[in-house]
Amino acid sequence: MSVTDHPMKIAVIGAGLIGRRHAQLVADHRHLVAIVDPSPAAALVARELGCAHFAQIGDCLNALPIDGAIVATPNDQHVPIAKTLVAHDIPALIEKPIAATSSEALSLITLAKERDVPLLVGHHRRHNPIIKAAKETIDSGKLGRLTLIDAKFWLYKPDDYFDQGWRSLKGAGPIFINLIHDIDLLRHLCGEITSVQSIQSNRVRGFDVEDTAVGLLEFENGALGTVSISDTIVAPWSWEFSAGENPAYPHTPGAAYHIGGTHGALSVPDLVVWQQNEPRSWWAPIQSGAIKAKSTDALTTQYLHFVDVIRHKVDPLVTGQSATQSLKVIEAIISSGKNGQRTAIA
Repeated sequence: MSVTDHPMKIAVIGAGLIGRRHAQLVADHRHLVAIVDPSPAAALVARELGCAHFAQIGDCLNALPIDGAIVATPNDQHVPIAKTLVAHDIPALIEKPIAATSSEALSLITLAKERDVPLLVGHHRRHNPIIKAAKETIDSGKLGRLTLIDAKFWLYKPDDYFDQGWRSLKGAGPIFINLIHDIDLLRHLCGEITSVQSIQSNRVRGFDVEDTAVGLLEFENGALGTVSISDTIVAPWSWEFSAGENPAYPHTPGAAYHIGGTHGALSVPDLVVWQQNEPRSWWAPIQSGAIKAKSTDALTTQYLHFVDVIRHKVDPLVTGQSATQSLKVIEAIISSGKNGQRTAIA
């Protein structure tokens, strides 16, 4: 029986916050065969979901045939685990960021290309119908020439979020963990980012990584952008609150992004378009209209897409190459925050 017609056998590697969500989702589709994580808590999750539990990926691969795997471990483990999967010709859905560094990501992509094994990266928001509608609006030319983009990630993470110590250490922080989602969407919607400059602070929490940052972006098409991010602000201006995508976050309708052009402006995810009749002028009235698109559970849509990738029905929506470019932007933002210099992105 080929992979195109038998029921999926999927392993989830990592049983932290996002790993448990993936595991439940895969179990809901009756595809979950194993959870791989050395922690005692992971064994309990596996028992609850009715699947096997292994401490290491090698143990799992020796014991079970699997069709694909979701890698949801801490960032620095993504590449070693994914390379093991690729070496066994197993397609992988890798949580963002694809790797701890872009150079590591490129080594993984090279191996996957050599073995012709598909990689999908978990920038799941691209699977939301809201983003499809926003991109269609921008690509239609309705906004004219893009001029300015603004993105916010403002919310407050509770103290127990940091009980997992790695979240307060180098390689974590809201730039790496959260802003990478926003950067990926801005690239997807508005084009490639060619340079950045940023300022960062850790004064509120005092961790080894930032809790607040601002950045300036230059896009290949000439547009400029600003991003601001903090996990120390009680506020609703983030994708998490405004999209209504994840029931874990209270839905507060509004906007996280504003995208402006010479003929109009668009806010996302509420999808409000602002335009004027000709001749355009600050003296003229401005009208607004909402685009209809219903937010869905993008993790589910992403997972079903992953199944289609495994079955060779579609190519990955978010490739390793694209995810690596988002990672390069994040690396440049972090680097600029340290040296105070404008940083170009290759």
